[in-house]
Amino acid sequence: MPYDVPHIINGQPIVIKERNLNIYNPATGEVIGHVGVADQLLVDKAVKAAQSAFETWSTTPPPQRAKILFQYKFLLDQNIDQLAKLVTQEHGKTLAEAKASVQRGIDVVDYTCGIPNHLKGSFAEEVAKDMDCYSLHQPLGVCAGITPFNFPAMIALWMFPMAIACGNTFILKPSEKDPSCSVRLIELAMEAGVPKGVINLVHGDKETVDVLLMHPGIKAISFVGSSAVAEHVHQTATIHNKRVQAFGGAKNHCIVMPDADPDQVADALVTSAYGSAGERCMALSVATIIGEKFTDALIAKMKPRIEQLKIGPGTEAGVEMGPLVTQQHWERVKSYIDIGKQEGATLVVDGSEYKPKNFESGFFMGGTLFDHVKPSMRIYREEIFGPVLSIVRTPDLNTALKLVNEHEYGNGTAIFTRDGYAARTFAEKVQAGMVGINVPVPVPVAYQSFGGWKRSIFSDIGMYGSEAVRFYTKLKTVTQRWFPRT
Repeated sequence: MPYDVPHIINGQPIVIKERNLNIYNPATGEVIGHVGVADQLLVDKAVKAAQSAFETWSTTPPPQRAKILFQYKFLLDQNIDQLAKLVTQEHGKTLAEAKASVQRGIDVVDYTCGIPNHLKGSFAEEVAKDMDCYSLHQPLGVCAGITPFNFPAMIALWMFPMAIACGNTFILKPSEKDPSCSVRLIELAMEAGVPKGVINLVHGDKETVDVLLMHPGIKAISFVGSSAVAEHVHQTATIHNKRVQAFGGAKNHCIVMPDADPDQVADALVTSAYGSAGERCMALSVATIIGEKFTDALIAKMKPRIEQLKIGPGTEAGVEMGPLVTQQHWERVKSYIDIGKQEGATLVVDGSEYKPKNFESGFFMGGTLFDHVKPSMRIYREEIFGPVLSIVRTPDLNTALKLVNEHEYGNGTAIFTRDGYAARTFAEKVQAGMVGINVPVPVPVAYQSFGGWKRSIFSDIGMYGSEAVRFYTKLKTVTQRWFPRT
């Protein structure tokens, strides 16, 4: 029997059925739930609840907020397996991948527990005779976060814990494709002691997103999704006088030098390109390999690894890759494989028709590998967001680096080499926000910050870490002078 996923406003679950969207089990293709689309009236209700809660929460001392966040982290640790199962149930990724992604979110909650220290301003004594200058970081008001389907727990935890730690209140709009984990995250936050109205949850599609972007009661918007939507979010939110951070798409390149260990590189490329079925903005989707003979040898090692990937429901033991999230997304990825063949790329491994036994109705796809990909091809230029890896053959480091830097996306990138000078040159000159040296998926740790360059980001401030404190607060600088009483 399909379940109904509730909105949560002012601590109360609300189920609406005026316009429902289907939720699927990607492994079976079955409809397992429904979620209602929040309209203007429901968003208004959420904003009013958040505004009311802001009056008290914004003046709650940071150490007291930190105690609640400590308790929240404790509950997340206790419930990590349940959260991972909810992710797998609606997204499809393996339980191991789901659990790891939840943990990356918990790491950010851990960082928020030190919020009294992170909010400390600066103080300069005697900037002039009997005059001091100091700075304050004060909350903005009601903030909102719009999260994608690929990491329903992790990215939500990158947003609202930082926002409320800084004294703001929050409205979360998760992806309508896998919303149940977000409900549980909010329930656990309230169980930890977060007051009613501090965090609210609304569901929906583009209609709901646009209401949030234009709502006058919301002061800041954080978004993660495709570049086309991120650009729309940035433009619309800016027009409506909101602070905005919008993270877009990616086409992450790695450069493989001929001195790299081929077995290590083969394993790294397969893991990074096909992990989470390629549905992650930090997946490596282009391998720029230097040298013809080395490229041939590396492909020879990768091909059997890709063909032998264990693919099936994320709940089964030993499964390395689960299904794509929806049939619609499966068709989109399949269309790119067809385009690659039409454009003349060499199809080394074709996973487009793979279906595990007994799960023929699921949204499964095997790993796909293209060789002899050219920069003019769409499969090179455009984000596919699926288990498709392209090989581009290059003669030297400078040529490979030029390709990376000329691409419109600049989210993540990596180099595989034993040459320290080559690695240092790459790190210094590459035009991307997150760089890996012999690390295929260089997602920064929680006390650093996440963010790409070029058309992978439509704002100037990164996510989590010190960048999040900047985003979720406004700076106030006080210059004071006191005179002796006469």
